[in-house]
Amino acid sequence: MKYLLLLLLVPILSASECGKKKNKTADEVVNQPTTDSIPPCLRKMITDLTKENPSDLPLKIDEYLYNGKTVYAFNAPCCDQFNMLYDDSCHAICAPSGGFTGKGDGKCPDFSKTATFIKLVWQNPLK
Repeated sequence: MKYLLLLLLVPILSASECGKKKNKTADEVVNQPTTDSIPPCLRKMITDLTKENPSDLPLKIDEYLYNGKTVYAFNAPCCDQFNMLYDDSCHAICAPSGGFTGKGDGKCPDFSKTATFIKLVWQNPLK
């Protein structure tokens, strides 16, 4: 009888929500602990993209030192899109990579040689 009861409990326990991962909401994607190091205007850009189309969120945002300034590289979520570079006031500087050729928009061809990687400041948990 004990074994029969045990056999009946196994399917019930395995069907419970215990081991399932919860899908993250848009608020959880934007409000990760690492977003504290992103300037507020860039955080707002992520929030706006999340509301409009979460699939357009960047894969990650890296912080670099480029031409003596802190800049943020947005890694595009998919193919043939520019990987945009923004300053700490949210002004687009250039696209050092990406696009059809993979070489960006040509406005900062020295980025890969002169920029210094500082840290990863945000990563899209949905990708």
